[in-house]
Amino acid sequence: MTDLVAAVLASCDAHPDAAALTSGRSTLSYAELARRVRATAASLVREGMQPGDRVLFSVRPGPDAVVLALGIVEAGGTVVFADPGAGEALFRARAALAAPRWVAAESLLYLASSGPLRGLARRRGLELAPYGRLVPEARHLRAGRWMPGVPNGAMPLRRLSRPPSGRIETEPGDLRGLDTPPGATTRQAQSGDALVIFTSGTTDAPKAVVHSRESLGAGLADFAAGVGLREGQRVLTDQLMVGIPALIAGAHWTMPPTGANPGARPEQYLALLPGAEVLFVVPAAADAILRALDARPELAPTRLQTIILGGAPVLRPLLQRIATRFPDAAIRAVYGMTEILPVAIADGRAKLDAPPRDGDWVGTLVPSVRAELVDDELVLSGPGLARGYLSELPEHPLTELATGDLARLDGDRLTLLGRRKDMFIRGSQNVYPGLYEPIVAGMPGVSDAAMVGIPDEIGDDRVVVVVVPHSDAPATPSAEHPVARSVAAALPGLIDAGVLPDAVLAVAELPRAGRSRKLDRPALTGIVRAALEEAR
Repeated sequence: MTDLVAAVLASCDAHPDAAALTSGRSTLSYAELARRVRATAASLVREGMQPGDRVLFSVRPGPDAVVLALGIVEAGGTVVFADPGAGEALFRARAALAAPRWVAAESLLYLASSGPLRGLARRRGLELAPYGRLVPEARHLRAGRWMPGVPNGAMPLRRLSRPPSGRIETEPGDLRGLDTPPGATTRQAQSGDALVIFTSGTTDAPKAVVHSRESLGAGLADFAAGVGLREGQRVLTDQLMVGIPALIAGAHWTMPPTGANPGARPEQYLALLPGAEVLFVVPAAADAILRALDARPELAPTRLQTIILGGAPVLRPLLQRIATRFPDAAIRAVYGMTEILPVAIADGRAKLDAPPRDGDWVGTLVPSVRAELVDDELVLSGPGLARGYLSELPEHPLTELATGDLARLDGDRLTLLGRRKDMFIRGSQNVYPGLYEPIVAGMPGVSDAAMVGIPDEIGDDRVVVVVVPHSDAPATPSAEHPVARSVAAALPGLIDAGVLPDAVLAVAELPRAGRSRKLDRPALTGIVRAALEEAR
């Protein structure tokens, strides 16, 4: 079994003088990265971290975040990724489920979620939970300089990775000593949970996937091999799940500066591309970069060797545009999900050559994944599968995952034929309407509700909530109906920020079919698409 941190540290020890991680003007060598990770792990243990301790983690992508995350796992802890933008109620529910003993956050986040600034943030539409008081008795770790609102005793991240002032006499296996040589391990346990990722859900039922060191290690090693990451390559991404495989492969991970979002500011992102040899983006970001390059073709990078696409379906129109813009670059399309990543990897040009009317060929299964079809539904298992869902463990661990995707298997070649579950995709997030529709239907003035996804030309879905008012139903779909407007205003405090709708429409009734009067989603999708096109 591949252990996540052991694989990274083995790569560090194999390439000590090579560049490992660059952010801005700062570069860590592999030797320095290993020293900081080992020192951080040992410091955390000395400060009282126990095997299985969970750390609520709200530190922006950067070298400190990478070192801390790896150090936590090496110390036997579990990283719980926590998005402060989810809204206070949902964030509190997630924190309660995770039951962390530690909190790691930006000093600015402590400041913004306390005192008068918390009210200011709320008036600007950002509901922040009070980080300093959210988890009673928690130990706090801060990123950045001290600011008001940071709890007393919060330890700065940089102090964790400093060399000790003097040696500490230890027994064999004791992690209190920080002077850890290359090749050694500071792990308190040989296996255990490493990561908790919240994927969706409501304040009543947050949904979180739990990965072990081994499931992450197996999947990320497969990712590195499957997309062809090589020693010394410069890999541009801010995604931990891509940067870690780059480190495992001995590549040079380059992190864009905070706020450099190719979707929001593609022109700014173009300045980062000339030094990149490997680029990972989600399809929506790739679309934004291509549009920016259409306007400024002279800024097209010349060293790009591989473009990796993942996080959402990768469809033919986008692949064709990438292949035309970058004729000499390899293209890799990754199919996976939070519970098991990756599942399959496709060569982008081979994907373009696949018969377009014969389903969506998503590639060849990676070695750590076993797949079978049960009534044509894709069911997955193997070493890369997550341990399960936090609310269901330890009683109900995952042994296999029914994906809801209808599929065909030709040996180890996987083709998707559609979806069995009611699910669509927004950005890189799976959206399950059944989780949110009951909440909307229970809001004042609403007698019925549904959520649909309207696909665009790059495979992303526009999320639309459709409501039926108790009274004064409109003759035609309307976004200006008072009930539609009140629902749109209330949803940010009720559901995950990642699934907030692009539009809310009021209609006279929802289309239903059959004796059971089940919601006719295809018909509703057609109604919504027509209404959106008419509104343009």
